[in-house]
Amino acid sequence: MPKTDTDGKVVKVTLVRSPIGYTKSQKDTVKALGLRRLHQTVEHKDSPALRGMIRKIVHMVQVEE
Repeated sequence: MPKTDTDGKVVKVTLVRSPIGYTKSQKDTVKALGLRRLHQTVEHKDSPALRGMIRKIVHMVQVEE
């Protein structure tokens, strides 16, 4: 498996806007990231899949690298 430049990096994702009123797929993405309530922060290993999920709900989250 080739190494990428994201190996070992951690990304902190914080929910800053409520998913109420958004599409079901966006709500499911918030849930898949492990975010349950506003201002909750979770840490995930950086990966292309994670970046895609963040891009889908970028208007609802705050990201720290």
